[in-house]
Amino acid sequence: MAPADKPVSRREAVMRLGMLSGLAAGAAGTGIWLRRRSRKPEEPAAAVVSRDLRVPPDPAYPEVVVVSGGEPADLVRAAVEALGGMKRFVAPGDVVVLKPNAAWDRIPEQAADTNPEVVAETARLCFEAGAAEVVVTDVTCNEARRCFQRSGIGAAAEAAGAKVVLPEDRLFRRADLRGSVLGRWPVLEPFLTADKVINLPVAKHHSLTRVTLGLKNWYGILGGQRRRLHQRIHESIADLAAFLQPTLTLIDAYRVMLRGGPTGGNVENVAMEKTLFGGTDPVALDARVARTYWGLEAAHLPFLEIAERRRLGRTDFEAVSTRVVTI
Repeated sequence: MAPADKPVSRREAVMRLGMLSGLAAGAAGTGIWLRRRSRKPEEPAAAVVSRDLRVPPDPAYPEVVVVSGGEPADLVRAAVEALGGMKRFVAPGDVVVLKPNAAWDRIPEQAADTNPEVVAETARLCFEAGAAEVVVTDVTCNEARRCFQRSGIGAAAEAAGAKVVLPEDRLFRRADLRGSVLGRWPVLEPFLTADKVINLPVAKHHSLTRVTLGLKNWYGILGGQRRRLHQRIHESIADLAAFLQPTLTLIDAYRVMLRGGPTGGNVENVAMEKTLFGGTDPVALDARVARTYWGLEAAHLPFLEIAERRRLGRTDFEAVSTRVVTI
């Protein structure tokens, strides 16, 4: 394996981004000199920062848990406990990024965004495990400040002690994702430098991909013109899943948007399920949730089959070690 292909630590990622900034600054200075001679400077190379943030497998714990019957905070705490506790995933001093779906200017009852209490309880558990900092962020579709306010995620995260980072232009860094569709692309910096990343999607319908769950939630790390990716959306989802392999995934199914996604708005399309799916195999999690609420198999969801071929997880979730908990 070439050095550029190896997962890197937060320290190494920060150093690489610093070097990239230095290259950019140098290129800018060189550009002035070259323009005087009617020559065009070359674009600096994009940083390659593979983000494999998974923890080692442990046969003592299931790969997937399904918890139902409680309120959002109870569901999170029970799921994490069943998976071995947050200290299995977060070490003292870690900087942890939580990635909810905060894309839309909607209230929690509309289920377009992750439930704010799921985000807050996850942050609290990270601090209990010794995290030095917990960052909550997403590259939203509607105006970011309004999305974090109306969804309740901003206030809930801050009340739990987390730092909410809005996707300002200055915070994007161009990275080479080295995917089949995604090459050089602007990525929100916290995802490039965090010690751990926890994916917190909401389970809901999507007009293009039929569902949006854990793997589709990674669209929210990208800047730029994301609509360009819709022509090959399944490949781009798999590219993102390969680029950023999370420490933990917790899929919020407290309320599930069964139709009208991804923007939603009609509460008649929302079912109260009071459930949360968690685990370390993001492909198996997506496959299980897709069948549970929409009756969809992996064959209906090409991005899952592509992800499995890339060995990012298993679509045959029934063969994955699972624990079901009722509160």
